Amino acid sequence: MIRVVIVDDEALVRSGFELILGTAPDVDVVGTSSGGGAAALIAERLPDVVLLDIRMPDVDGLTVLRQIRAMAEPPVVAMLTTFDTDEYVVTALRSGAAGFLLKDTEPEQLAQLVRTLAAGGVVLSPKAATSLLHADNELGRMAATDAEVARVRALTERERDVLVPLAEGLSNAEIGQRLFLSVGTVKDHVSAILTKLRVGSRVQAALVAQRAGLLAERNRDR
Repeated sequence: MIRVVIVDDEALVRSGFELILGTAPDVDVVGTSSGGGAAALIAERLPDVVLLDIRMPDVDGLTVLRQIRAMAEPPVVAMLTTFDTDEYVVTALRSGAAGFLLKDTEPEQLAQLVRTLAAGGVVLSPKAATSLLHADNELGRMAATDAEVARVRALTERERDVLVPLAEGLSNAEIGQRLFLSVGTVKDHVSAILTKLRVGSRVQAALVAQRAGLLAERNRDR
C-alpha cells in the first residue's frame, strides 16, 4: 500500500482528496492536516507521499516542505495549488518537491499520479506543466555554472543514460524498462546521480541536466 498524507488548510479539499484516493485499492490515506500540524503528523505516520498545499494561512507550504526535507527519511512531496501560475512553484522545486499539481486535477488521474510519485517519478499535471514552462523560464534561460557542467561530465556513461529519462519524468520502473535495468539498479544510479550533482531531488537533477545541455545533446544523437 502507498501511504499518503494530505496537507491543506481547507477541510473540504482534504476530505475530497481523501475520498478520491480512498477508492484506489493500493493507496491508503493515513492522515490529513492543515499546515500547523503537518510536520508532526508526517513524522508520526511516516507516509510514502505527501500532497502539500503551497499556500496556507497558518504555516505556508514552503515552510512545511523545508521541515519535511529536514527529516531523516523524508517522504516524496508534491505541491498543490489552485493557481495556473504560481510564483512559489520554482522555489518549491528548488527546495526538493517532486511535482506540482493543480487542485482541480481530474479525479481519475490522481491515484496514478500518486503511484508515479511513490515509484520515484516526477509528476506535473497537464495544466500545471504548461504553467511551469512559463514560471520556470528563468531556470530554462540560466546557463549552467562551470561546476554544474563538470559534475554532469563526471557522471559515468550509464549514469547519464539514467539521468536523461529521469529528467523526462519517468519513474524508476519506467527507466529500468527503457534501459533494461532492474529497479534496484536504477535506484542505485539515481542515488549516485543526486550525490554527484549535489542536489536534493530528481527535479533539481533534471534542471541541472537541462542547463548543462545533456538533454539537447542526447536529442541530437537520436
